[in-house]
Amino acid sequence: MDDNGTLIWILICGFAFIVHITNADLSYSVLEETRPGSIVGNIAKDLGLEVTKLSTRKARIDTEENNQRYCDIDLKTGNFVISQRIDREELCGEKMSCLLRFELVLESPLELHRILLHVQDVNDNSPSFPKHAVKLEIRESAGKGARYRVDEAHDDDIGQYSVRQYALEKNGHFILSVREDSDGSKHVELVLDKELDREKEHDINFVLTAADGGNPQRSGSVNIIVTVLDANDNAPVFDQALYKAVIPEDSAIDTVVVTVSATDADDGVNGEVTYDFSRISDKAKKVFSLDSKSGEIKVIGALDFESNSKFELRVNAKDGYGLSSDSKVMIDITDVNDNVPVIYMKSLSNPVPENVSPGTEVGVVNMQDRDSENNRQVRCSIQQNVPFKLVPSIKNYYSLVTTGQLDREVVSDYNITITATDEGSPPLSSSKSVQLSVADINDNPPVFEEQSYSAYVSENNKPGSTLCSVTARDPDWRQNGTVIYSVLAGEVNGAPVSSYVSVNGDTGVIHAVRSFDYEQLRSFKVHVTARDNGSPPLSSNVTVSVFISDVNDNCPQILYPAPEGSSFMTELVPKAANGGSVVSKVIAVDADSGQNAWLSYHIVKSTDPGLFTIGLHNGEIRTQRDISESDSMKQNLIVSVKDNGQPSLSATCSMYLLISDNLAEVPELKDISYEEKDSKLTSYLIIALVCVSTFFLTFIIIILGVRFCRRRKPRLLFDGAVAIPGAYLPPNYADVDGTGTLRSAYNYDAYLTTGSRTSDFKFVTSYNDNTLPADQTLRKSPTDFADVFGDRDGSPEMTVA
Repeated sequence: MDDNGTLIWILICGFAFIVHITNADLSYSVLEETRPGSIVGNIAKDLGLEVTKLSTRKARIDTEENNQRYCDIDLKTGNFVISQRIDREELCGEKMSCLLRFELVLESPLELHRILLHVQDVNDNSPSFPKHAVKLEIRESAGKGARYRVDEAHDDDIGQYSVRQYALEKNGHFILSVREDSDGSKHVELVLDKELDREKEHDINFVLTAADGGNPQRSGSVNIIVTVLDANDNAPVFDQALYKAVIPEDSAIDTVVVTVSATDADDGVNGEVTYDFSRISDKAKKVFSLDSKSGEIKVIGALDFESNSKFELRVNAKDGYGLSSDSKVMIDITDVNDNVPVIYMKSLSNPVPENVSPGTEVGVVNMQDRDSENNRQVRCSIQQNVPFKLVPSIKNYYSLVTTGQLDREVVSDYNITITATDEGSPPLSSSKSVQLSVADINDNPPVFEEQSYSAYVSENNKPGSTLCSVTARDPDWRQNGTVIYSVLAGEVNGAPVSSYVSVNGDTGVIHAVRSFDYEQLRSFKVHVTARDNGSPPLSSNVTVSVFISDVNDNCPQILYPAPEGSSFMTELVPKAANGGSVVSKVIAVDADSGQNAWLSYHIVKSTDPGLFTIGLHNGEIRTQRDISESDSMKQNLIVSVKDNGQPSLSATCSMYLLISDNLAEVPELKDISYEEKDSKLTSYLIIALVCVSTFFLTFIIIILGVRFCRRRKPRLLFDGAVAIPGAYLPPNYADVDGTGTLRSAYNYDAYLTTGSRTSDFKFVTSYNDNTLPADQTLRKSPTDFADVFGDRDGSPEMTVA
């Protein structure tokens, strides 16, 4: 080809390249065989992107033409770099323009930029001939100017790096003729320049060299062996200069693609034609074969439209003595729907927070089908029972977005199946499963199993004892579902609630901090908080009611008669008292409650066991029979008061009764309480003897005065006795029958003396017709005491009700 032709061809290829890349956002050029790691260009700078955001936007290079990643992007610099060796001849073969198409994908928001990489040829291949040697059999009768075809050399490089020239080794018979056909191929012929003489030279050997246009130049050669024979006048002639065939890529082995045919006008051996490939690529050798006798070209390997859609072959027809001709065969491969769509999960946010709003993009999906036209049109779908859908985005990209509110506590993991179906006939489809987890957020507060709790504990419990347990559940995960218990601040009886109870923060077990006393505190309420460990934490409260039950821990307390250590108390019983008459009453209370406070009274010892009895539940002391003259004047009763607890607690008291109508009849009264206490009696007798001699006359005068003024009124005289006011009774005391307290139907008047150890008690019967005349009274006023004792000490009247 001359220089003008070459220039025109380059301009045509350049124009085609420019037209092809107009749809790209970026285009670069690179030499094949460039070392991996070399920088092609800076994508970030050329597209005006911020380098710092490439990583956060998950920038990446994708290609749909093949699975090899020839180039990639450096996220730190934005450079477009070579990632692996690029062989232009392997990728594009004889195409003048070799383009690699890439896509730069950015997310948040989703962007797609197309990048074209023009792979420029380098002179890395040498010209080569189809055979190592060319054998020609030429008759010696061949005339000067006879032409003999030689298969041209082939160079995988293109343009100026392809075969540019041929050189024939100098010999005495042949010169070289090279002409270019309309399709760009070269027609190489040997021209007989000097007639042959078989008798002089039987064989002639020389070398034909082909060189490319590179710098430095590469070349290849073939040995030509000419055997001089007798004359062969006619060369084979093909019936077509160009054979064309179209076959589908799924053609079976041994399918006949096309049959070439050439005829030779000679007879015999000179007219026998054989066929072989004069030019065929390595890829074509693997899929096509040529029958040397019949000229049938058959399929011997698997065809793939996506790898090679067109093959160009050259067939040589040669007669028996070396005359030959050739023809071109063009085979087009048609696409069939033999590639299923491929689903690529380019990006996936996993796990997804459960509080994402509907419409949030959680992933980017890419669909690819290597087929062509309708066979590569892909529809994608997703199953309907998940809150996700695919939204078409850019080209063959889809966004996986949420369609509803997610709730990890309901569904924590989703198995999303994406199905891609092409529009071929029949259609092919593929599926891909994507596992997507839902990340927990703290959106559920702890919930107690009960709306309220009740705890029951007996008083006098040990500090640290367990009262009850509260339990709260939180359906959140890990720390968001970890529940911590605490007691809300508050007061119980003016003290902090923390001084009464505590709660185990991990288990919810509530313990008593102190020992409880039922008589001081019968119940109280505690507010317990259950808080999770989320951020921010969520909590809920519950009320725990603590009820303290009574135990029998208080002995009965005897209010009347007073304990012996504090006073000496004696009551007078009239001699005329009939059987069943009330002569006194024991008054006792118990600080406990319920049956622990039910009191019973018993006489455990008495001077005369058959004379007096006591009411089991009211403590009233009555005569069992009429008093006789033979009964002892001094009666001593020991009364036991028991409660109804388990075990029962009790208290005892002594009751001193004098059977007499007045004190004058009992001169030895002062010794009544000392019968059983010899040591004390001795001491008091000595003191009494000393005092009697001094105060005898005064005492007689006082006694006579008292008897004269108060002859008909009952009186009680005792030393140091104290009136029992109503306010003295415990707060849980109730005035009802059967509780061991004094009925309001009985009143007792108490008169106090200060210098005497004797006490004058006058018995007053109950308010009924049998024991009290209608004209008598039981009340004494303070002035009555003043009249007798000269208003000494101002002792008040004691009325027990």
